[in-house]
Amino acid sequence: MTPVSRLYVPNSPARPGQAPDFSYVRLSPAGAVPRPAVGAALSELEPLAQSLIRVLDDEGVAVGPWAPALTADELQQGLRLMLLTRLYDERMFRTQRQGRISFYVKSTGEEAVSVAAGLALRSTDMLFPSYRQQGLQFVRGVSLVDMMCQLLSNTRDMCKGRQLPVFYHSVPKRLFTISGNLTTQVPQAVGWAMAAAIQGREDLAATWTGEGSTAEPDFHNALVFATVYRAPAILNVVNNQWAISTFQGFAGGEQRSFAARGLGYGVPGLRVDGNDFLAVHAATRWAAERARAGGGATVIELVTYRVAAHSTSDDPTRYRPKDEPAHWPLGDPIERLKRHLIGRGLWSEARHQALTTELEELLSVAWKEAVGYGSLNEGPRLDSDLMFEDVFKAMPQNLIDQRSELRRERGMPWRK
Repeated sequence: MTPVSRLYVPNSPARPGQAPDFSYVRLSPAGAVPRPAVGAALSELEPLAQSLIRVLDDEGVAVGPWAPALTADELQQGLRLMLLTRLYDERMFRTQRQGRISFYVKSTGEEAVSVAAGLALRSTDMLFPSYRQQGLQFVRGVSLVDMMCQLLSNTRDMCKGRQLPVFYHSVPKRLFTISGNLTTQVPQAVGWAMAAAIQGREDLAATWTGEGSTAEPDFHNALVFATVYRAPAILNVVNNQWAISTFQGFAGGEQRSFAARGLGYGVPGLRVDGNDFLAVHAATRWAAERARAGGGATVIELVTYRVAAHSTSDDPTRYRPKDEPAHWPLGDPIERLKRHLIGRGLWSEARHQALTTELEELLSVAWKEAVGYGSLNEGPRLDSDLMFEDVFKAMPQNLIDQRSELRRERGMPWRK
């Protein structure tokens, strides 16, 4: 009989009520993947897109050629920033559930993706995060109060009430505005990198997007420009296994790795253990050195897991096993770095508990200050005139007229 073509539809490996199954995740032993020179030819780098760069072994020991020579202070700073990110997430999630902010997105289990990468880059590099890289804000020293005020959309909101919560930005810290349309940042980052190269600067651009977003045209358009012009950019693909409720197979993850998407365009791809702080730091540093040396862009697939819901509007128990997070084979990035530090005599459980208490108090003080600038349910409120500003370089007459009308009516009772 003549074979009949049939449409293939990917399936998630486990549904609610079934046993979690991560057998599809291709692992490499810690320390087993070679570290080529940053100037190596693309043909030599191709295996890095399919293997998995890992540094920390099961005992928390750093092994292999990718192990970075970080000082005790640098490692402890990384642990502190990851823990701060998680505690901030937990507090803001509770705040949303209490009805004090309208929306929130947690990054639980993905803290190394942002913190380790951010610490491996220079402060002058431009960062284009998505809405699950709040760790980058902490790495760059954005004020906790400013971040909380953005969530509250109050009188100190950096976005002046025009963005959803968690859409932070900072011009002085070189943090680009977060967008709900994830892939938009990828061509923007490549364009910024091209501009930096035209100006002869050593600065690079780094962007983060989800694995599902690599199926969008913006991602592929950006890769064309990145390879043609050798843009000094790092394109991070955060493969946390789920694009809201859609398994990563629907974006093509069953066929080849997401890191391999760069190879077809002539861009190297690194597949990295995204829950290994040391591996993420080392891979980012390698890609940055390559970019600054004129080697162009690198795609880094960060293999991690979204422990929490996609957002406060999501219920993951409706599309995956309830106990699935406990079975993730690459563990918890905070616990893994903590174990590494304790094993080296650079940390202890007592110091970790003390740091947790210190950071929780820091968050509590910041929240008390933030609500002083207004909250979701109580004033003071943003000045309504702000909606007319920052839109046009010179305000057109129709907006001037609308603003004048609003000012005349301000304070009058609302009428249908």
